Amino acid sequence: MKIGFITSILEHYSYEQVLDFANTEGLQCAEVACWPMGKGERRYAGTCHIDVKKAVQDGEYRKHILDYSKEKKVEISALAYYANALDGDLQKREKNINHLKTVIEASSLLGVNMVTTFIGRDQRKNKEDNFELVKQIWPEILEYAAKLDVKVAIENCPMIFGPDQWPGGQNIMSNPANWREIFRILPYENLGINYDPSHFVWQMMDYIQPLYEFKDKIFHVHFKDIKLFKEKLKDCGTMAYPLDYMCPKIPGLGDVDWGRYVSALTDIGFDGCACIEVEDRSFENTQDRVLDSIRLSKKYLEQFVV
Repeated sequence: MKIGFITSILEHYSYEQVLDFANTEGLQCAEVACWPMGKGERRYAGTCHIDVKKAVQDGEYRKHILDYSKEKKVEISALAYYANALDGDLQKREKNINHLKTVIEASSLLGVNMVTTFIGRDQRKNKEDNFELVKQIWPEILEYAAKLDVKVAIENCPMIFGPDQWPGGQNIMSNPANWREIFRILPYENLGINYDPSHFVWQMMDYIQPLYEFKDKIFHVHFKDIKLFKEKLKDCGTMAYPLDYMCPKIPGLGDVDWGRYVSALTDIGFDGCACIEVEDRSFENTQDRVLDSIRLSKKYLEQFVV
């Protein structure tokens, strides 16, 4: 396994500064944020460390990206763009899909050949109708990616944290039951999972057993923790906004058993990229604290991953 981080937390850094930091801290890889240029619609979205439109059009820019990665000895594990390809707003849906395709093309041209994203969800529709949307929309995207030899790894985050994502959330590929149905609907070898154990914790689900069942579909891994506030949960219940009874933490400060998790990853022979994802507000009051959160995460995880 290679330890890296997803770069979206360093929103004010350039691509070069991100890789400089990774190199200095001994991080082996980076999942590079590739949202469209400009302000994002939500927290942690909108960061752009590789301009994928420019990467598609400009060979010299691509060469610089790859040369700098090689110079700093930091592998680009994936190009990251977590958008809603099934958005109920058809204009947003089209915009999101078009940018996702550009990310896929850039990933191919850069030789990264991995894109991390969401499957999406129309919040206004029920689960069954969303499966129909998946069947209508995703084959064309995956066939395009397959033609370019790009794998698409879907993170298992439900994206249902606040009023703007309520009801339903913005990503239906959030649990093993839905994974089975989507893999049945979309039997593409290049479709897999970006596995994040933290989302299972607050959904009261087993985050170990699915690793064994879906071992051949785990393309990429996140290292993020979640702290569950049981007294708050007793007060508001599971129908509340999840952030009312839990909060994201850096690895080691939440409820994920990292020894069991990494042990299971070694059981299934996972030897790919595992990227630290920081969404811990306790480390966001200054830029130095953000950098410390990545350093502390790496230091903690190195007791399990060499």
